[in-house]
Amino acid sequence: MFALLHMVMAIINFSRANETACNLRGEPVYPQLSKDGDIIVGGIFPFHSSWEIRDLSYVAAPPPLKCMRAFQYSQSLIFAIEEINNSSSLLPGVSLGYKIYDTCSSMARGVKVAMALINGNDNMPQGGVCTKPDQVQAIIGDTASSPCMAIAKSIGPFSFPIISHYATCECLSDKKKYPSFLRTIPSDYHQSRALAEMVKHFGWTWVGALRTDDDYGNSGMATFTKVAEQLGVCLEYSLPFFRTYSQEKILRIAEQIKSSTSRVIVAFLAHWDLEILLHVFFEHNITGYQWVGTEGWISDSTVAALDKHNILQGAIGLAIPKTKVTGLKDFILDINPLKSAGSAIFTKFWEAMFQCKYDVQKNTVDTPVCTGKEKLSEVENTFTDMSLLPIFSNVYKGVYAVAHTLHDLLGCAQTCPTKKQPDPLTVSLSELFIYLFGPGALSYMSCYFKHMPINTVNMATIRWAQNRDQVPVSVCSESCSPGTRKAVQKGKPICCFDCIQCAEGEINSLDCIHCPPEFWPNTKQDNCLPKPVEFLSWDDTLSIILTAFSIAGAFMAVCVAVVFFKHRTSPIVRANNSELSFLLLFSLTLCFLCSLTFIGRPSEWSCMLRHTAFGITFVLCISCVLGKTIVVLMAFRATLPGSNVMKWFGPPQQRLSVLAFTLIQVLICILWLKISPPFPLKNLKHYKERIILECGLGSAIGFWAVLGYIGLLAFLCFVLAFLARKLPDNFNEAKFITFSMLIFCAVWITFIPAYVSSPGKFTVAVEIFAILASSFALLFCIFLPKCYVILLKPEKNSKKHMMGKIPSKT
Repeated sequence: MFALLHMVMAIINFSRANETACNLRGEPVYPQLSKDGDIIVGGIFPFHSSWEIRDLSYVAAPPPLKCMRAFQYSQSLIFAIEEINNSSSLLPGVSLGYKIYDTCSSMARGVKVAMALINGNDNMPQGGVCTKPDQVQAIIGDTASSPCMAIAKSIGPFSFPIISHYATCECLSDKKKYPSFLRTIPSDYHQSRALAEMVKHFGWTWVGALRTDDDYGNSGMATFTKVAEQLGVCLEYSLPFFRTYSQEKILRIAEQIKSSTSRVIVAFLAHWDLEILLHVFFEHNITGYQWVGTEGWISDSTVAALDKHNILQGAIGLAIPKTKVTGLKDFILDINPLKSAGSAIFTKFWEAMFQCKYDVQKNTVDTPVCTGKEKLSEVENTFTDMSLLPIFSNVYKGVYAVAHTLHDLLGCAQTCPTKKQPDPLTVSLSELFIYLFGPGALSYMSCYFKHMPINTVNMATIRWAQNRDQVPVSVCSESCSPGTRKAVQKGKPICCFDCIQCAEGEINSLDCIHCPPEFWPNTKQDNCLPKPVEFLSWDDTLSIILTAFSIAGAFMAVCVAVVFFKHRTSPIVRANNSELSFLLLFSLTLCFLCSLTFIGRPSEWSCMLRHTAFGITFVLCISCVLGKTIVVLMAFRATLPGSNVMKWFGPPQQRLSVLAFTLIQVLICILWLKISPPFPLKNLKHYKERIILECGLGSAIGFWAVLGYIGLLAFLCFVLAFLARKLPDNFNEAKFITFSMLIFCAVWITFIPAYVSSPGKFTVAVEIFAILASSFALLFCIFLPKCYVILLKPEKNSKKHMMGKIPSKT
């Protein structure tokens, strides 16, 4: 903007001029401090930091600025130049001079004095050429970012180097806009990120922000906001402030801070802006906040001295690393050389320093007269304070960078071949950049903000806001408890949320997430644990009971077989087809024992064994019962006159029928195992919180075919036994078979819904119970009455008794 303004003014002046002479427009400006030399270095510093609010309507020439502050930057430049002039190795035989101007922190004045450093203040004679050698080789300054931007844009087209010691705005790193700008301090690129990291480190996710409404504050806060959002830190507000703001604007800032809920304020402010705000905060009782500051004010002693009400107590932030330049501090405090460098400004400085007046006529009654013998050791003010010594050192480094560049350009060795001031257009900016940021003492400058050793700080020694020893808390919403998730509140940043209970089977991380299928949340719902695996194990109480009944049933079947074998020649054993009876007892023993294959951890072989063994043994059992039923019917019809039916269903046919019925089931089982056999299965659907380890059916058709075939034989056996119910009373085995088949069918009909609806391991228990119940029904109903007769009623175990009610053939 300023470069464009100068260009427009130049065009207007050229069109109005009738002569060809180059005339200076406006009032000339002269350096506050200067010294002649073979080569001149320019300096632009804010000797003063405040000014009266003026009417900048551009209708009339603005009044002169009224400024007031210190000289440390100038002293640092002068010290470096004096040290170089006394050096025998750097620029030998060449003396450096300086011209130092005061900008009063004004961008307009900064541009004006920069032009004065380049062009001088002399009018050219009429007919003279409007070009002349540049006055200085480089400019050291300015202190603030916005004036540096204006100056760099104005002199940038001439490739004139400007080296700032304190302008940190990241925007100045744009070499397309500011090709000739350099600095001895890093940009806010790293500081903004370090501040965001620091805020996150202390757990402050809900913060407020204040920024100077200029390039320094706006650029730095923009970077901070971007990085903070990436780290999960939210800004409740981000308010601009400038020292020329109206009281109405300042009041709105105070009200917004008071109404906020965040307890941490990140301040990207210049020190003079914060000085004004301190009074405002005290008036509105804005206290107790945790302040986070930038290098612009965090180590400024003036700010600390003005904070009489401890508003900034406990403030933390980032400061420029301390550096030591031998002799610099003593030189700054030795103000006598300033008298020769600029007597007029020295007089004003002396009066401000010691609060006295040289001019007796203008002196007031309350102000003492200056004697010139006042001692600096007797006063304490911003000039004697050395807290900003690292910044003064940056001025020192900038001067040395210019000197090294000139040393190479002049080809100096033991001595410099010429004392002639080189053309600044020939000064290599890239070479100057190497001296500023290359290897050596300045190489660390671009990265010191990256390394912030927070973890090495003893947290117990820190006194926070309101002199507390605990880290302040500043969050929009408290962290969600385990088992809950964050739900962002509508219209608010992500840091403001409600906590909603996670659904069953979910844990909370950043959000509620489902556990993997084989895992389930713990009671706090903050971790996924493996689901317990459930199956009918051998040490289960139910398994022990079922095993006992299974073994007892097998033992009883064996005992009955022993009894039958011992009395195999008795009429009751012979009359009930002893061969089928022994085969039935053997199959019942297998039925009792096959139930044990259903207990234990399912495996590939056990799953195939349990269903096939159950299917084949039960078919063998029912086939024997069916054979006995047919024998009963055939035997009764054989007693009728003229009947010859028994020769068609003798022992060979009985054995063959049992074998045929059993082979059909064997074939079904083989096909089932071949096509889709049973397999171990982790059932994750029945229960959410545990895994049911069971045997998958493989082919459901195969399973139901096995059961269906058993049911078909059982039903056929029941029908035939029912038809034989009217046989003579003494020939009563058909009645027992009918009753046993009735119980058998009832058990397995009941089994189907119970099997489908039983949960987990109880599904297997129901199947075992059905096997045992139907086996006991056959054992007790068919064999218990016979054992009763054999063991307790031997008198009834006779052929005469057995044939007592059979009709005669005549």
